[in-house]
Amino acid sequence: MALSYAVRGALQQGVGLFGQAGLFQNAAASVGVSALQRRAASSHAENTNMFLREALNELEYPEKLQKLLLTPNREMGVELVVQMDSGEIEVFNAYRVQHNNSRGPFKGGLRYHHQVDLDDVRSLASLMTWKTAVMDIPFGGAKGGVTVDPKALSERELEKLTRKLVQAIKEIIGPSEDIPAPDMNTGAREMAWFFDEYSKYKGFSPGVVTGKPVHLHGSLGREAATGRGTVFAIREMLKATHAGRIQDHSFVIQGFGNVGAWAADILTDHGGKVLAVSDAFGAIQNENGLDIKALRAHVAAGKQLTEFGGGAAIAKEELLYMPCDVLVPAAIGGVIDKHNAGRLQCKFVAEAANGPTTPEGDAILRDNGIIVLPDIYTNGGGVTVSFFEWVQNLQNFKWDEDDVNRKLDRKMTDAFQKIWAIHKEKAVPLRVAAFVKALQEVTRAEIHRGFD
Repeated sequence: MALSYAVRGALQQGVGLFGQAGLFQNAAASVGVSALQRRAASSHAENTNMFLREALNELEYPEKLQKLLLTPNREMGVELVVQMDSGEIEVFNAYRVQHNNSRGPFKGGLRYHHQVDLDDVRSLASLMTWKTAVMDIPFGGAKGGVTVDPKALSERELEKLTRKLVQAIKEIIGPSEDIPAPDMNTGAREMAWFFDEYSKYKGFSPGVVTGKPVHLHGSLGREAATGRGTVFAIREMLKATHAGRIQDHSFVIQGFGNVGAWAADILTDHGGKVLAVSDAFGAIQNENGLDIKALRAHVAAGKQLTEFGGGAAIAKEELLYMPCDVLVPAAIGGVIDKHNAGRLQCKFVAEAANGPTTPEGDAILRDNGIIVLPDIYTNGGGVTVSFFEWVQNLQNFKWDEDDVNRKLDRKMTDAFQKIWAIHKEKAVPLRVAAFVKALQEVTRAEIHRGFD
């Protein structure tokens, strides 16, 4: 029987669970296969698959199907040669991993970070497959990254880098193939450059990326979508556990970037009390609740978070251990592990970041009765409104912001109810329930497309 593109590609390449699934030459020099294969599987990739295997054990899928579901369809590595403002030449490693497209085009963010490597990108691409399935939007999963410290580059250099990346990967992306989006250290500006460069080669194609500026075919509500979706997720969790309303609870938020800042802002709009927030440089607390709008204005003015007069500076490492109702990790992965999970004093963890909890940390949280709202659901608001933007681009029609937010609310609510039903039926944690739902959706698509 005919196999879907994702499954067929994996079989043709004869890859292992984390094997190399295809490497392409482009205008930029390609990273050799051996160089990519020398990288050991990262903890992020291992963690993702440990969580997946727990869900797969519930489903009792055969080993052959498990390998097909976990194997990336394609992994691409390139070197981007950029002339810097000084006239010097710098070379940056870049990656794009396309994990699965059985349910629709590949979809996933593009991050710029000095610690990006293939294993991180591979893990995050897998997460996108399950996230789009959990949210029931017709995309698969992908992820991209460039190993660069964007703060060390000028705007001109960043633009050159972004356009070089488009030139290198333009043959494997597109509105019906693979749609990148903003991620860590990228935003509407980078997506505008990406769209412009791609259109030079392929014609006017606003749907090639999402997260674009609103006035350049972006969607209203996209900037706040991940943070807003996190708040909707928390609301549903509190409701299902009979814990009350947002206004009855206190929150601690690790990370005050786009996701954390919007989540904090919207939580306070709903009456929640945000006790503390942190960024890469420090943390600040106020036991009576921080004035988040004033804090955002303070940070937007270029001032340090810890210089804000409406709270007291604390060590950022201590923020995770503060007593609160809901802890919201909204920064980087792997921050809750076997070494510190036992020190958490919250009732709930809402994972707004990707992969903030390791399997060992997760087990400790379970033993301590802390309910974890998993990342593949909690931060699904961003990709959901990216889907809305893509639809608007295809229709050449713009929705108003209230309409976008209502549709997002409905998606987050529907997804939670399905996860909760599996959680109750199978007596498994919410994370396992979310992965079970995702695996069922992807498997159903593979079977309908011809996998036997």
